[in-house]
Amino acid sequence: MPRVWYNILPDLPEALAPPLDPETEEPIKPEKLLRIFAGELVKQEMSKERYVEIPGEIRELYAKIGRPTPLFRATNLEKKLGTPARIYFKYEGATTTGSHKINTALAQAYYAKKQGIERLVTETGAGQWGTALSLAGALLGLKVRVYMARASFQQKPYRRVLMNVYGAEVYPSPSNRTEVGKRFLKEDPNHPGGLGIAISEAIEDVLRNESARYSLGSVLNHVLMHQTVIGLEAKEQMKEFEEPDVIIGCVGGGSNFAGLAYPFVKDVLDGKAEYEFIAVEPKAAPSMTSGIYTYDYGDSGKLTPKMKMHTLGHTYYVPPIHAGGLRYHGLAPTLSVLLNHGIVKPVAYHQTEVFEAALTFARSEGIVPAPESAHAIKAAIDLALQAKEKGEERVILFNLSGHGLLDLKGYDDFLEGKLQDYEPEEIPALNGMI
Repeated sequence: MPRVWYNILPDLPEALAPPLDPETEEPIKPEKLLRIFAGELVKQEMSKERYVEIPGEIRELYAKIGRPTPLFRATNLEKKLGTPARIYFKYEGATTTGSHKINTALAQAYYAKKQGIERLVTETGAGQWGTALSLAGALLGLKVRVYMARASFQQKPYRRVLMNVYGAEVYPSPSNRTEVGKRFLKEDPNHPGGLGIAISEAIEDVLRNESARYSLGSVLNHVLMHQTVIGLEAKEQMKEFEEPDVIIGCVGGGSNFAGLAYPFVKDVLDGKAEYEFIAVEPKAAPSMTSGIYTYDYGDSGKLTPKMKMHTLGHTYYVPPIHAGGLRYHGLAPTLSVLLNHGIVKPVAYHQTEVFEAALTFARSEGIVPAPESAHAIKAAIDLALQAKEKGEERVILFNLSGHGLLDLKGYDDFLEGKLQDYEPEEIPALNGMI
């Protein structure tokens, strides 16, 4: 298990543009962030230290929830595809909560508890992040409140139940608990919600309670840094096998992809390796393949600092696909920089072809993947079939970031032929509406 997290900020090919205060349009002052986030997280967000030590208490918690997680070679999938490619996957579904989100949830809850914070408030899309923070709160003695995107709240009721089991309060978003939520419900009483709206509700909630702080599951630097335990472990595990040629992860905000890829990206930035990186997103929320690089709010209610990132616009209406964790309008600023420099290649898929890939994987390897992770599986299968056509040996590594055992409604809909694909909605960012 790693003793440090890897912070990519000092190694980026260009410095990040500073986050802007939404009231002044000037670089935001740290004291404003301290009202929203735990102090140590604000410090980590801006740190220029390449490696940040993981406190012993967090490492002990990591061990309790299943770290280090296993790395497998998908030999049955290789045989099914008839490919000369060799496919490996890091399996984050082996953690107690069934996804990679617990890696940063434990860290954020630890620092909040140490500061004397009583409650953490957050958003969740499909529910993996909300579940992870709920357990982290239970283990560390913190109250947790979760605003869950309404589409997922309805599609995945057992995610909500699991959060309740861990002691968290869970509300469908948009809700009647906040002014932001009321505004969106007035516009559309059946609004499916999305991460952008849920973030706004969580922050509004925090600003009403001095003893509460906000906790974010993706996008920001400190979150992605905590997730690098995945890639640091995978680098050591792959030494037992061989060097990967291609590294793949799915992308909503970026924590899944960054967690696996960033430790490998460092070797590319240092000129020590020539890995290919593929970031996979849904065509219904194509921030990487159709968004623009500009300053935008991280939430739909315009309460967060403005960040320079690839975005579809904070007013983008994200269709209710089953991969709820990928239903976001923006992208991690650090990943945006890597895209701009051509270090990471983005691809996008419709949800029906993603579920087809998920079935192929489940029927060969036995693991039912989360719909989010199935995007990475689809890309891995496509690359393996390309290798078959060309007669090339390729070594593929992807992040299977969570199991899909609480996503069976999506699988049922797919098997019944009820799933539909969504073309991107009108993209406000491209019409000057940011």
